[in-house]
Amino acid sequence: MAESFGVDAERYDRTRPRYPDALVERIVAASPGPDVLDVGCGTGIEARQFQAAGCTVLGVDPDARMAEFARRSGVEVEVTTFEAWDPAGRSFDAVVAGQAWHWVDPVAGVVKAARVLRPGGLLAVFAHAFAPPPAVAEAFATVYRRVVPDSPFNGQPPKQALDVYQAMFTTFSDGIREADSGFSDPEQWRFDWEQRYTRDEWLDLLPTTGGLTRLPADKLAEVLAGVGTAIDALGGGFTMSYTTMAVTASRTGAT
Repeated sequence: MAESFGVDAERYDRTRPRYPDALVERIVAASPGPDVLDVGCGTGIEARQFQAAGCTVLGVDPDARMAEFARRSGVEVEVTTFEAWDPAGRSFDAVVAGQAWHWVDPVAGVVKAARVLRPGGLLAVFAHAFAPPPAVAEAFATVYRRVVPDSPFNGQPPKQALDVYQAMFTTFSDGIREADSGFSDPEQWRFDWEQRYTRDEWLDLLPTTGGLTRLPADKLAEVLAGVGTAIDALGGGFTMSYTTMAVTASRTGAT
């Protein structure tokens, strides 16, 4: 699935939410300098935000289609997994990963980050958890179970997203401690915010999410129709509650 998101890189970049400015600013402030390595940079969404904040960014991503889009948007990208990537003696002030660290080995990734971070450098991994209104969430779950009855995503109600992400970020923190690679004790940051979506905007975003990227066109259309009907019943739009979570740690010792 990690390499399925590039099937429509333009849609992914157009619809996926950006990260809170406060998160980017806090990472920049906590880093000893402006050189950033973006792990799993995708189409360059967070990379461009860091560039706008005055950083120099190198992206690493395994999907050549996503990387090509990022390059066209002004981001330098090397196509490989982070574990296989060769830093070739380069070092950075921050290693960041947005919506991507769960694809990286939680211990090996930390060891690799420590290898390329300068003293005082920051490892910051972050992602969005979101909670649509119950009517939208229930419509998605109902139609998805019908269209894709064997999916492992079934039985994962969206209202539990924050709990799922909290467990994932606890795993990230445990990986930093287990790697024992000279990092400070990890901190967790949290940013709560909202975004308004029209029916068409949400249906444009949905095909970029993990459970839908590989669905045949007819099944995808059925899922979108069911969700669209629920949004119509709400008046044609809704407000999404987002929580952007981050785990950070500074490189304090020798690796």
